[in-house]
Amino acid sequence: MTFLWLLEGIRNPFLNKLMQLITYFGQEIIIIAVICTLYWCVDKRFAYLLGFTYFTAGLCVQTLKITLRVPRPWILDPEFHAVESAVSGATGYSFPSGHTQGASCLFFPLALKSKSFGGKFFCCLSFLLVGFSRMYLGCHTPQDVLAAMAVSILVSCIIWKFQDALLGNRARPEYIAFMLAGIAFCAASYALILNAKGTIEIKYAVDCCKASGAGLGFAAGWYIEQRYLHFSSGFTSIKTLLLTVFPGLTLTLLLKEGISLLFGSSILAKTAEYFILVLWVLILYPFLFTKVQRRTV
Repeated sequence: MTFLWLLEGIRNPFLNKLMQLITYFGQEIIIIAVICTLYWCVDKRFAYLLGFTYFTAGLCVQTLKITLRVPRPWILDPEFHAVESAVSGATGYSFPSGHTQGASCLFFPLALKSKSFGGKFFCCLSFLLVGFSRMYLGCHTPQDVLAAMAVSILVSCIIWKFQDALLGNRARPEYIAFMLAGIAFCAASYALILNAKGTIEIKYAVDCCKASGAGLGFAAGWYIEQRYLHFSSGFTSIKTLLLTVFPGLTLTLLLKEGISLLFGSSILAKTAEYFILVLWVLILYPFLFTKVQRRTV
């Protein structure tokens, strides 16, 4: 908490807004938008690597959260106050930092892929700044941020090293999908057991089950696409990219809101929502735009 008090002492309106902007790059909507763009139009293989990294590390972080159950800084020290605009986005337990995990899972693999020193430096600086913003805003301690970075970088390195086993010609999609689905199922079951025993509140179990629903959706979508769809992610022009990405992202947001309105916010509904959304991104939308492209050729 000493470091957070030090940062609290340098807060001002400009830095508050700047750090709030930087922290958005760790939110799921930004990360999913980047993965969707890469997957639909640019580099499907790398998008899969990002997806494996993001969902696997996310399940690890959510499981750690409900296992260790570390309170937020303002609960640890009632005299400490976070930046008010950031509090609403700080859901769940504090350790490890979910925003930092998301940013690290996006920018660290981008750093590994970049071939220039400048690109690597920018990507590393990006997730470090997101982690710093979480501390400046008062939502996480240094331990929360460093642990999230460590988990994300470790998962990123493992998946990067074994990418041929995941995505090469000899890869077995059914085994990989089964393994990821098993991890997601175990994480959801663990959260539900802790909730049933009264160890954690339902709102904390929901966060873990959302991550599990997304993981299950990724496992199923990955298998179906690898076995049956085989769509191409290349694009011929900026116009094609824009006409693919913007409608896709808009429909994804509308689908998310529609599912919430129809099925509510129960733990089962939120799990199903994230499962359906990931299937939409991986299978349904690529199937639709592939059909449209074939008709217009």
